[in-house]
Amino acid sequence: MRKKIDPNLDKEVKEAQLFQNRRQFLSSLSIGIGSVALGALLIPDLFSGKAGSQEAFEKALPHFAPKAKRVIYLFQSGGVSQLESFDYKPKLREMMGQDLPASIRGNQRLTGMTAGQATFPLVGSYFDFAQYGQSRAWVSSLFPHMAKVVDDLCIIKSMHTDAINHDPAITFFQTGSQQGSRASMGAWLSYGLGSENQNLPGFCVLVSKGKGNGQGVYSKLWTNGFLDSVHQGVQFMGGPDPVLYLNNPEGTDKMSRRKLLDKLAELNSMQYETFKDPEITAKVQQYEMAYRMQTSVPEVTDLSKEPDHIIKMYGPECLVPGTYAANCLLARKLSENSVRFVQLYHQGWDQHGGLPAEMALQAKDVDQASAALITDLKQRGLLDETLVIWGGEFGRTNYCQGGLTVDNYGRDHHPRCFSIWMAGGGIKPGMVYGETDEVGYNIVKNPVHIHDFHATILHTLGLDHEKLTYKHLGRRYRLTDVAGTVVKDILA
Repeated sequence: MRKKIDPNLDKEVKEAQLFQNRRQFLSSLSIGIGSVALGALLIPDLFSGKAGSQEAFEKALPHFAPKAKRVIYLFQSGGVSQLESFDYKPKLREMMGQDLPASIRGNQRLTGMTAGQATFPLVGSYFDFAQYGQSRAWVSSLFPHMAKVVDDLCIIKSMHTDAINHDPAITFFQTGSQQGSRASMGAWLSYGLGSENQNLPGFCVLVSKGKGNGQGVYSKLWTNGFLDSVHQGVQFMGGPDPVLYLNNPEGTDKMSRRKLLDKLAELNSMQYETFKDPEITAKVQQYEMAYRMQTSVPEVTDLSKEPDHIIKMYGPECLVPGTYAANCLLARKLSENSVRFVQLYHQGWDQHGGLPAEMALQAKDVDQASAALITDLKQRGLLDETLVIWGGEFGRTNYCQGGLTVDNYGRDHHPRCFSIWMAGGGIKPGMVYGETDEVGYNIVKNPVHIHDFHATILHTLGLDHEKLTYKHLGRRYRLTDVAGTVVKDILA
C-alpha cells in the first residue's frame, strides 16, 4: 500500500517518509515499540512488567537466580604489586640479588623499561607477612585493616592478562578488549539488567588520586560503546557540584524545566516516528534522569549526616570530597540506593622505583576505607547481595627495575600473574584461590584469565556471559568476546 504524504511537509521529511527499508518496515508492523519505550521513559511505572512488549519484559530478567544484585569495583589503577600485598614469597628474600633464571622467565614479553637490562636481580618484599583469620591467608603488614576482614575475602592469586602496558591493560579489564570503543562492564550490566532506582543512574563512576605515581583514567573506560548512550557511566566529582551541568541555568526554575522537558519529549517523539533512531529515545531518557537527579544526587552525596562511628570506621578523610575514603563511603550510599554498578578508580600504583616508601603511602591511603566498606555493607545486611572487587590491571615483576637495595627498589609490569580479591555477592568468603611458583613469576595452579573473571562476575548477577550479547555491524558482541569460563570453585 502506497503511503499518503502530507504535501505541506519539507522535502527532506517527505523523502524520509517515502524511504523505508526492510528493518523499518518490520519495525512499523510491531506494536509501536518506540512509542511504548518513550512512554516508559516518561512514566517509569507505566508498564512495570504488567504490560509492554514481551521482548522488553524478558530482557529485564536475569538468565537464572542471581546471588548478587549490585557491584562495587575498587579498581587500583597502575598495577598493585602482589609481592607486597597478598602473594607471600619468602624464597625471594633468600635469593635476593640473584639473577632470574632464564628457564623461569622463558619468552615472556618485557616492557621497554626493562627489556634492555643486562640482568634481572630478584628482590624480596621489604615488608613482612603474617597469616590471618580462620582462612590463614597471608597478608602484608601494609594492609592491617584488610587483614582483619580477610575471612570475608576471596583472594585470587592466579589472575593473568594479555596486556603489558597500562592503557590496553586497564581497557581490557573494563571492557573485555584491549582496544577502545567497546562497551564497559558497567554499561553491559545496565543493558542486561536495567536500573533498580529510577532517580539515579544505573552506572556511577568515582575517581580519586593516590599518594603514588598515577596513571590517568579516561571516559573510554566507562563508555557505553555500541550500546545505547543511556548505559554510559555517569561520573561523580568531588566538590559542590558532584555531577556537572546538572543544575538549572540561572533564571530557570524547576517548573520551567519541567515544561521544557515535556515539550522536548513531544518533539523527540515526532522525530522518532520519522527517523526511527533509538538514540532519540535515549536522549529523552537522559534528560528525564538529569531532572530527577537534581533532587536525588544532593541527598545521596551528602556525607555530613553519617554518624560518628561510621566516620571513624572509614577514617577522617571520608569527609574530604574526592578522596578514596570519601568515594568508598559514597559507593556504599549509592549501592544502598540500588545503583547497579559503582566503579571507583584510585590512581597511584605504578611503582617503578622507590617502591617501599611510595607503596607504604599508597596502601595507607586505601587500606582502612576498603576494609570499612566490607564491614559497613556486612553490618547493614548488604554484603550478601553486593559484589565488591579490589585490584589493578596487572602485577609487578619479582626482579628489580633500576638500582637495588633492601629498602629501595622498583618493579616493572607483570601480566603473567597477580592478585585481586572479591567479597560478598555469591563469592565464597575466607578463601585463597590459585597459586604461583616459589618466586612469584608463573602460575602453577588454577589460572584465572580476565575473560574468566568477567564471566564469573556476570554469573553472580544471574547472567550467562554467552547469552548477554548485542548485535553490532553484523556481529554479536559480548563482554567476554569469544572466551571465558565461570570460576565455579569460588562461588558460594
